[in-house]
Amino acid sequence: MVTLNRRLFALGGSTLAGLSLWPVASSAASLNDPSPIGEMVLGPEDAKVTVIEYASASCPHCANFYKTTFQDLKKDYIDTGKIRFIFREFPHNQQGLAAFMLARCAPKDKYFPIVDMLFEQQEKWLQSPRDELFKIAQLAGFTQESFDACLKNEEVAKGIIAVRDQAEGFGVDSIPTFFVNGEKLKGETSIEEFRKIIDPLLA
Repeated sequence: MVTLNRRLFALGGSTLAGLSLWPVASSAASLNDPSPIGEMVLGPEDAKVTVIEYASASCPHCANFYKTTFQDLKKDYIDTGKIRFIFREFPHNQQGLAAFMLARCAPKDKYFPIVDMLFEQQEKWLQSPRDELFKIAQLAGFTQESFDACLKNEEVAKGIIAVRDQAEGFGVDSIPTFFVNGEKLKGETSIEEFRKIIDPLLA
């Protein structure tokens, strides 16, 4: 689990260093209100259980959750239509923001494949963010021009930061954080812990 701090990081060659991560704006909102820039969702809208995850692309605990627990959660609950899974961006540094910007700039059907690659290859792209993120972006059809334009898109950046700012109002102060029908779980929650909460809600 990563506890948040306010240190800023710069991604060489982009304009992100000029964007403050803390904060853009705060607004009174409900956890179940749609994300300010649109929800990214897996699973049916009418599922009995909704799981919301707040994570950062550059958070090692978030990547470990993706590689372990999430695979079981997806196989047993998302792919079977039992739960609705909402992924919300909570970048905790500039690298995380840049990575999510690429996912948001891509066509919507490429969003989760890009996020998958960001977590799978996290150690690699964090060593050389700009070069390695471009390689990931190319797989989603980005050119050098569209890649550079995305990383300079302040509207996309501010939209992602708005998602994170709302989350702070819901008590998210570390990542990953999950909400299961509104019940908050913090840290790398195991599949067993998810089952204990989800299964009674499905009964």
